[in-house]
Amino acid sequence: MKRRSRLSVLLIAVLPLLGAVPVAKIQSMVAKPKILCGRFDQTKQLVGLKRPVISSGRFCVVVEKGVLWRTMQPFPNTLRLTRDEIVQLQGERVALRLDAKLEPTVRMINSVLFALLAGDLGQLEKLFEVDGSVDKNSWSVVLKAREPALAKAVGAIALDGAEYVKNITINEASGDRTSIVFSAIQTGDGAMTVDEAALF
Repeated sequence: MKRRSRLSVLLIAVLPLLGAVPVAKIQSMVAKPKILCGRFDQTKQLVGLKRPVISSGRFCVVVEKGVLWRTMQPFPNTLRLTRDEIVQLQGERVALRLDAKLEPTVRMINSVLFALLAGDLGQLEKLFEVDGSVDKNSWSVVLKAREPALAKAVGAIALDGAEYVKNITINEASGDRTSIVFSAIQTGDGAMTVDEAALF
């Protein structure tokens, strides 16, 4: 009996360390360029709809500035996410602006999206329980929200990749499921187009 309780205590002490090792390893595998751009293909399966909603476009993650999410198909639409706000643009017109000072959830959403696209597990660990695994040069992670408010919106998030994040799957508490595939990754000053740089 004593031996079993000692094993239990040992497991409780060791398990958090085992969980931390893959996160640190994955973090060291992910590149951290100041500018990261590429293509995204998104499939959203909504509860009650037989056919998924499919969209594609370009994204850019710029350290110290934010995220640009430009949907090209089926309809042009641009989202600019910074630490302080979310702005939706239709052409050059601002269709929607959400201020983080007035809407506290905006800051949380922006932090999550920025960290997801940048593969910043250190930031994600603050909001999610992280369960990761490494297989040679690739990795995969499952995130479960720590806060009840976030858990209500996001059931679980899975992401995988190597040097960069390749796939993100978001299973919302509502039953909706979003899958995003990233490709044609470019980094450095030449990664952004002139138009994209102007939007920041």
